Amino acid sequence: MLKTTPLNAIHRAAGARMVDFGGWDMPVNYGSQIEEHHAVRRSAGVFDVSHMRSVDLEGKGVRDFLRFALANDVAKLQVPGKALYSCLLDESAGVIDDLIAYFFRDDWFRLVVNAGTADGDIDWLHRLNALAGHGVALRSRDDLAMIAVQGPQAREAFWSAFPETRSATEALVPFQAARVGDDIVVARTGYTGEDGFEVSCPAEEVATLWNGVVAAGARPCGLGARDTLRLEAGMNLYGQDMDTGASPFDAGLAWTVDLTSARGFFGRKALEARPRACDFLGLVLEDKGGVLRAHQIVVAERGEGEITSGTFSPTLGVSIALARLPVGTAPGEKVRVQVRDKELAARVVKPPFVRHGKPLI
Repeated sequence: MLKTTPLNAIHRAAGARMVDFGGWDMPVNYGSQIEEHHAVRRSAGVFDVSHMRSVDLEGKGVRDFLRFALANDVAKLQVPGKALYSCLLDESAGVIDDLIAYFFRDDWFRLVVNAGTADGDIDWLHRLNALAGHGVALRSRDDLAMIAVQGPQAREAFWSAFPETRSATEALVPFQAARVGDDIVVARTGYTGEDGFEVSCPAEEVATLWNGVVAAGARPCGLGARDTLRLEAGMNLYGQDMDTGASPFDAGLAWTVDLTSARGFFGRKALEARPRACDFLGLVLEDKGGVLRAHQIVVAERGEGEITSGTFSPTLGVSIALARLPVGTAPGEKVRVQVRDKELAARVVKPPFVRHGKPLI
């Protein structure tokens, strides 16, 4: 039996094409995936991301615990509502998950983790909690749902639907959140390379949020557009671009690891001792006759690599990909990609490909 979000009936009533996404019954599109993609780049779209899991961590030792548990350093978070992106590492410095950590009080942080890894993440955090001895209370917020309103007009659409939230959220900077009411959190974050809000709320209230922003002009968007948008923005997808077989350095996530202090976070020694296996870069297909896809072999000057995520970019009108390439490969180099029975020419670039609606390559 597939899991469903509180918006499942609304998706079906809107004619969404539903798919099994990691055990969840989720909309892949509501008609035209390309039009949904362009709506987010040009105006505003709304996504159901209620399959994501919020986990509250509370107690006097929560900051010290997260400084031990996460590869990025939550000591940077001093203003209530501020957030950072981090990896959760295993014993060999493999990536268990990528997540966002929010600071609300010295005794309360919230993590937002991926749907497919949520149960494993929570089990791992309990294990680290016992190991560290900080006595932190972990609570999986299964009572919450979440939507993401994304695009250059996304915030205005949200404020048009819910004007009472504007005063609390207008001054938010990227990667900052505000509490609105008892259990609603509005965060200026997202997974599309566009501005907007991710809004968590009690599950029984999420339909009101969804219907409100749709009535204000945000287009319902499914997982298909979410994938092409995040890939254009150079954002990793867990299970494709990173997993426990890759370190953050092999997945282009070195910027999420803080090695500036002597902080002994879990997995640090293994990470520092683990040689970098590849360079994580982007590809743009130059030949006609194919589309870049995950697992295609890339033939480069220094050896072979592999595509982790690939798609046709609606914004650029060409096929793009993220790939693990031989160490020393540099942007500007030409490579060949094995597409079916052909080798097609591609150019190496540094992601992102698109940000805030503008091509960057």
